[in-house]
Formats: sequence, C-alpha cells, structure tokens
Amino acid sequence: MKITAAISLLLLTVSPAMAQYYLRGEVKDEKSNTLSNAKIFLHSTRYVYYSGSSGSFGITSTHLSDSVTISLEGYQPVNTRLETAKFNTIVLKTLYSTATLQRNRLVSFTRNLHPEDRNKRTITGETYSSLVENDFISARKYPETGCAIHTDKASYSNIRRFLGMNTTVPTDAVRVEELLNYFSLDYTTPPADSTFAFKSFLSDCPWNTESRLLYVHASARKIDPEKVPPSNLVFLIDVSGSMDMPNRLPLLKSAFKLLVDNLRDKDTVSIVVYGSAVGVWLIPTSGIEKEKIRKSIEDLYPGGSTPGESGIRTAYRLAKSQFIPGGNNRVILATDGDFNVGQTSEEELEKMITQHQQSGIYLTCLGVGMGNYKDSKLEILAKKGNGNFAYLDNEKEAEKVLVKEFTQTLYTVADDAFLNVWFNPSVIKDYRLIGFDNKVNALADSLSEVEGGEVGSGHSLLAMFELTPLSQSLDWGHAEDGLAKVTLNYRTPGDSLVRQTGYVSPLAYTVFNELPNSYRFATAVTMFAGILKNSPFMRQISWNDASSIATQAHNPQDAIQAEFLTMISKAKKIYGNRRKRKAE
Repeated sequence: MKITAAISLLLLTVSPAMAQYYLRGEVKDEKSNTLSNAKIFLHSTRYVYYSGSSGSFGITSTHLSDSVTISLEGYQPVNTRLETAKFNTIVLKTLYSTATLQRNRLVSFTRNLHPEDRNKRTITGETYSSLVENDFISARKYPETGCAIHTDKASYSNIRRFLGMNTTVPTDAVRVEELLNYFSLDYTTPPADSTFAFKSFLSDCPWNTESRLLYVHASARKIDPEKVPPSNLVFLIDVSGSMDMPNRLPLLKSAFKLLVDNLRDKDTVSIVVYGSAVGVWLIPTSGIEKEKIRKSIEDLYPGGSTPGESGIRTAYRLAKSQFIPGGNNRVILATDGDFNVGQTSEEELEKMITQHQQSGIYLTCLGVGMGNYKDSKLEILAKKGNGNFAYLDNEKEAEKVLVKEFTQTLYTVADDAFLNVWFNPSVIKDYRLIGFDNKVNALADSLSEVEGGEVGSGHSLLAMFELTPLSQSLDWGHAEDGLAKVTLNYRTPGDSLVRQTGYVSPLAYTVFNELPNSYRFATAVTMFAGILKNSPFMRQISWNDASSIATQAHNPQDAIQAEFLTMISKAKKIYGNRRKRKAE
C-alpha cells in the first residue's frame, strides 16, 4: 500500500514535468499578410524553428507557456511568450528601411507633376504589368523629368516569339526602352575620369511634322577583362513539371553550359533547383571544374510543382554563405515564372525580394517558355533584386545574353542609375518621354518613388524625347542654357555615395536623313514599338514607314539588325495594312 502511494505521488510530481504541450500560431505582418520562414527561437530548449509557407507553426514544449524570439530579415524582432491554451498570432513590424524599399517604384518621373494632372488610361493585362504611356508635359510648368537606366532586354525577344508564332503581341508586353536596349547602337568610350559618356542629337520626327526628336545617348564604361572581380554565381533553376518542354528546361541547359565556358578559376558556381523538391544540386564549385559543372547541368530533369519562393530563399542563403567582398555576387534565376507553391502573387514576391535588396547580391532573371510565361513576375523580381531581365526564346538569344554580352549581363558598373533631364522652356513648349512607361498602380500610389536601375559593363542607353518647339522655325535661336541639361545620378557597386555626372545638350539641329545610321535605325525601332502598342501618338504611320527607315539605316553586316527587318514584315502580315485603333 505504501509502495502504491509512493508511486502515485511520484507520478503526480513527475508527469507535469514530462508532459508534452503544443505551441500553435502564425506569423503575420502589419497588413495581415502571412510571413513564411520567420525564425522562431525557443528559449527553454534553445532550438530554432521556422514558420511554414502559410506563416503557421506548431512546436512541442514541456511547458504550458514558453518564451520565444521571432525574427525575419526586414522586420523588427519580437520577444514574446506563447501560450499552449490558445492560437498565438504574432505580428512583425516592417523596419523603416524595408518599408521604404517596398513602396511602388516609378521608372520615369516628372518633378512636381501630380497624379491628378495626368491623362489616365488603364490598360489591362493578365501576365504583363499594366502600363500607362507617357503623355506630353508642359516645359514651362514641369521642365524637369527623368528615367531609370537599366539593361533589361526581355521585351524584344518576347515580341519576336509572338511574331514567330504568327500571333499578335499583347500591348503591355511592348516596352520601348527594352527594344532600344536590345541593339548595340553607337557605343562611345567614356573619358578616363568618368563612368559614362554622353552625346545627343536633335532632328525631325517622322510621325509628327510639328514635333522634333531629341536623342540622349549614355554609354557606360567597359570593365577591363583583367580587372573583372571574382564571381560567386548561384544558378537557381526551375525544374518543375511546367518546364518539361523543348523550349524550357532543355533550352536552359544549353544556355547555362554556354555560360560555363566563360568561367575562370577564381569564379565559384553553385546550383539550386526547385520542383518536386528544393535543394542544392551542386555545392559551390570552382570555375576550373567545367566538366563537373556541365555534367551537373545536363543531369537536371523536370517534375513536380513550382515552389519558386522556397527556391529563391535557398539560393540567397547559399549566395550569402559564399559571399565575396568586392566580388560579383549574383543569383541567376531561370524559369517560366509560373510559381504555384508558397508566395505566388507579385506583391508577395516583391516583398520577399526587397528583403535581400541591400545584401550586395544581384539578381538576373532569365525567362523561357510560352503559354504560362509570367513576364510581370520576373520583371518585378529583377527590378527589386537590383538586377536585369532577359527572355530566351532560342539558343541564339542564350548565346547573345550569356556569351557575347557576358560582362554586360553579369557585371555591374553602376547601381541606382537615374537620368534626369531639364528642358529649356525658352525654346521648348512641351515634351514627351518615349518609353519608360510606368505601371498603373505605381502612378496611383502617392508614396511611389523613383526606381534607379543597374547598369552593366559597356551598356549603351538611348533615351528619346518627342518635343514641340515654341517656334516651328528650324532656327531655334541661341539659348545660353542649351536645349536641355542632362544629369546622371548613380552609385558604384558596394558604395553608398551617390555620384553625379552631367552633360548639356546643345541647340544643334540635324536633318533626319543626315543623322548617323544608328539613330535613324533606333527611330524605326521606336515606330515599330509604337505601332505594336497602338500608341495614340503614332496613328499616322504604317508598317511601311517603319520598314523604309529601318531598311535605309540598318547595317547589312549586323545579323540582329537584319533580323529586325524580317520582324517588321511578319508584323505587317499578322496585323494587316490597316492599323487597329485603341478604344477611346
């Protein structure tokens, strides 16, 4: 009896200490969006847990309540006590710096011009960011405007894919500046003491006799091959079931094997895959082991869902673990963009990628495929990840992006680059920036900020403005301040100091037919884009007009320019001679 009583007493004493309880809950932000991968440090055991893809967690504990520290990059950490008797909701507040990064960003901006002053036109699109074409602005009221400089070129090859399939092109898939970026037009070597070189031309406007065109050309310095820093590259490759098509995973295999040929001994490559599972496919490997890297790429096979969010997080963790101070640290994401597991909306992906924006790791996005290709998601990831964006529609394009333009694609010479232009109101009545169109939601957001871009080695940017002069006389007079003042603001990689370089565009008029061929060819590209977009500013021109200028100005020895002529011919056949007009 005494023994039984003793055992009972022992059980009453010990059982509570050995009991297993369950701490349940979820982690959210201030807008009630769930947060996955939040780190949960359990103080009693010093074990670390993470919230799941839906922000939820479940942790066993020997206590009725337990203290935890919950943290996530970009958010203020929280120390709290969790109760087993209830479902615990933890709210993480965004750090100020991250909140600033998550605001809508503009790719072009006119100083002091308020949203209500704009002529609002909404263009809807299912997989492309809805854009609003820039309108004419009064030079007297708003003389200062600008645009982000970036090296994205995806729009051109994506348009080529549509035309190659004998189908029309979604208007929001046409981004004029990316079509112009696609061609290497009239590169100018910068002075020894500068990162950029400038030149400009003023000429006639083929689609409006009342207007003039101003071409502002900026060329970035080319990195000396002997001084190219070591690279820490993480290939993040989508191997989900949707990639099981000839123009998807097989194309990416060919593309990455081409890139491997450019690797040096001091470069490091890792491969992360996501599909039926997410994980490190190739551990960090020296560029000297090219055969090992190529075999690892060749052995990739498709299958499963598309947990893109988890893949991105894994790739960034790996890139951080191999971070090279002063080196080229970059994640190269290759996918059709069809994320269907974890965070899948553009807003959620944007929030996730901004948390890594200041880590010193760049992001290059390579899009492939058709049908479920998500241009808008990859565009957002590239811009928020301080990177660039290309679309690979064939092996030739892969070779162009990853071999011929290797340093331009993967080596940065300027961050947060933004071109600011002040127009002289004594000679200009109004002006319109061609291309660099903003998204509808960015224009509607009063907190939107200008988003600078990443500039690669040897990149050549051409910005075009349509101007209405105060006088239609070809002699615009002489103004002390010139036609326009150009300022380029940027940072060098790894440096927080904002640098500035300037240029004054002279009042020098050139007859259109006497312009250098590259600028006339660029004009034809702009006309081609305007017709595809059904631009209200180019309703008076036809495919023949664009073709005529391109034919006269193109370089027959340049295969890319020659191909453009065939694209105009295809577009003419698909759309017909009659232009489709936008609904008013």
